[in-house]
Amino acid sequence: MKKILMFTKYSRMGASSRLRTFQYIPFLESNEFQVTVSYLFDDKYLSSYYSKNTKSVFKIAYCYFKRFITLFSVKKYHLIYIEKELFPYLPSLFEWIMSILNINYIVDYDDAIFHNYDSSNNKLVRFMLSKKIDKVMKYAKVVIVGNNYIYQHAELAGAKNIELIPTVVDISRYPRLHKKLPCGQVTIGWIGSPYTQKYILQIKSNIIDLLKNKKYKMVMIGANKDIVNHFPYCNIEVLPWSEDSEVSYIQKFDLGIMPIPDENFEKGKCGYKLIQYMACGIPVVASSVGTNENIINHLGCGLLINEKNSWYDSINRIVDSDFVYEDFSRKARLSVEDKYSLQIQQDVLLKIISKVA
Repeated sequence: MKKILMFTKYSRMGASSRLRTFQYIPFLESNEFQVTVSYLFDDKYLSSYYSKNTKSVFKIAYCYFKRFITLFSVKKYHLIYIEKELFPYLPSLFEWIMSILNINYIVDYDDAIFHNYDSSNNKLVRFMLSKKIDKVMKYAKVVIVGNNYIYQHAELAGAKNIELIPTVVDISRYPRLHKKLPCGQVTIGWIGSPYTQKYILQIKSNIIDLLKNKKYKMVMIGANKDIVNHFPYCNIEVLPWSEDSEVSYIQKFDLGIMPIPDENFEKGKCGYKLIQYMACGIPVVASSVGTNENIINHLGCGLLINEKNSWYDSINRIVDSDFVYEDFSRKARLSVEDKYSLQIQQDVLLKIISKVA
């Protein structure tokens, strides 16, 4: 049985770690791999991050120290699997050491984190680390990316072998629904975190305009409760996120939205919100940025917001037609089953790992 050591950024509570690493482990183990996970930051740290509490320098130092100690065991494994980088905001020294010691590692990216460094407001960070992720990619045996934007960056960085695996859902957790337009109020839904709620606030005026029409209400999953203060007199419900409840909450949506700005970091987003909505058979409306275009245009399950299409007009266009709504709903679920499910992509990951380990 071959052994894999996975260095994740977060424990299972962290979305990127849960979706890009943890959800694949049962399948890998069923195919005779022994998987050990070593996360950098725990749930307590992540909860503090989301609540915007001051982060303890000592806590971060302790997390880094634990990871440093774990690195002494890497030679016991057939493969090292790294989520993004070993030590955020430190040079790529240990990735380089692994490469010269012929320790095979795969690195995975679902965000354009290279822009944390090359676009940093801190001149020292830009000077010292602007090429850090390029080096991590170049040293890796395989670079796995979540979308074309990151793929193109990996090519420019000189990565030896690049594979694209989108961020996906476990379709078995999402019962097939035959969505129809409700006779009464239409629920516009969004799922995210206290960190990503800034994207909702960037289209605040559009949401307020929509909710002036009493046929609409909005549900936000995972935002801070006080976000409602930004939307006076609007019918908005904020629900807490949990892994156990997210699917049942999303199923109550009639339409899902994903606003993001057309900026470099956001071009690296993998559109997971859209895929969650689509798995529930929910038509989607999203900013025409990055991989959102690929996801929606794959089978045609929603509308993209650009200079020609506004949020207000696009949402109304979908909910004003039973035919359009039900067509988008059917194609949404089919698109996930065809390309954006764990059941499809886990075989892809297994082949990659089997070649390297």
